[in-house]
Amino acid sequence: MPPLSTDHNAKGTQPQPPVQGFFASFFQTLTDVFTDKGIVLMLIIAPIIYGFFYPWPYSSEVVNHVPVGIIDKDNSDLSRTIVRYASASPQLDTRRFLDEQSAKEAIWADEIAGYMVIPSGLEQNVLSGKAASVSVLGNGGYFLLNKNVQMGFLKAVSTVSAGVKITKSVAQGAYAPTAAQNAQAVPLQIVPLYNQTEGYGAYVVPAVSIIILQQTLLMATAMLIGTWYEQRRHQTSISGWLGRITALSALSFLIGCFYYGWAFELHHYPRGQNMLGSLLFLLLFCPAVATLGCLLGLWFRQRERSMQILIFSSLPMFFVSGYPWPADQLPTFLQIVRWFIPTTPAINTSVQLNQMGASISQVATGFYALAALWMLYFALLMWLRWYNAPKHTQIS
Repeated sequence: MPPLSTDHNAKGTQPQPPVQGFFASFFQTLTDVFTDKGIVLMLIIAPIIYGFFYPWPYSSEVVNHVPVGIIDKDNSDLSRTIVRYASASPQLDTRRFLDEQSAKEAIWADEIAGYMVIPSGLEQNVLSGKAASVSVLGNGGYFLLNKNVQMGFLKAVSTVSAGVKITKSVAQGAYAPTAAQNAQAVPLQIVPLYNQTEGYGAYVVPAVSIIILQQTLLMATAMLIGTWYEQRRHQTSISGWLGRITALSALSFLIGCFYYGWAFELHHYPRGQNMLGSLLFLLLFCPAVATLGCLLGLWFRQRERSMQILIFSSLPMFFVSGYPWPADQLPTFLQIVRWFIPTTPAINTSVQLNQMGASISQVATGFYALAALWMLYFALLMWLRWYNAPKHTQIS
């Protein structure tokens, strides 16, 4: 009877693929990216399409010709002058109403965004030196339209009011140029510095582009790591992980250059004020996001789960970043949690560098925060790599 032999490889764990170095992992990651249609779509094609599509609805930049109503109860020369000036404003598209009820019904039907009520006896009160005012009511549900309604009517009424004051001064014997200067003793001059057109697109698109850059890189990376986990190809050395992160970051860096160098140029947004600082920002931002994507992909372990969870995180991340809403007005818990998300320091740092021309020293806090996040994500990634490492058991 022949002796029994024991094959140690017949049972037990399957051998893991050989540990790869930095350059091997770098080129293997690029190969896997460009051979995976889903990853290519998410990491490269999607942000490029967003660069064309997202700014398009804001192409007009400034809201003009907002439909509004006017109710003239005075029907005097002064009230007709106010109506004429309001109708001439490029911000407003006026329409006459007989009473307030019909104007309110027009607001409810979304036919107008607001209306002005000129009370009866307005001209008589003005000529007699009594207090006089007009009422402007706007739909606060649409803050951009409401702002135009208020500003359009304010300019019309202020212009007419200044004319009345000048006329009174001249009638009292004042020299006309002197009366015109006294009509506004302290003139107000508003000069927008960094968004000279005061356009909504120039305000929101540069910030949202950082969200787009983060989310596409985050989801693509997590999906790729999830795919490797399912194929049991996720294990590698520390230098291997650095090679993977570098490859993914390089692709995202090129997309960031596309936004800074072409997309903002195409739509005439403020840009390029500190291009070197913006590029240095991308060199720190992209690896931080890629490392977070690797961490989440290794945690989720499934390709589809990464998409299912991360696709809903864009809007909350944007709102807690402190850009659309003051950060100090957020709940205390969110003020702390938001600093664990790359876009919290990234959005303001990017806008200050590229749109406002801040120096690197002026936004150093954002750079320090991104560097700290990258180190935190990488440390957690290495811990999760160690925790998920296979425990080999030998049979003697």
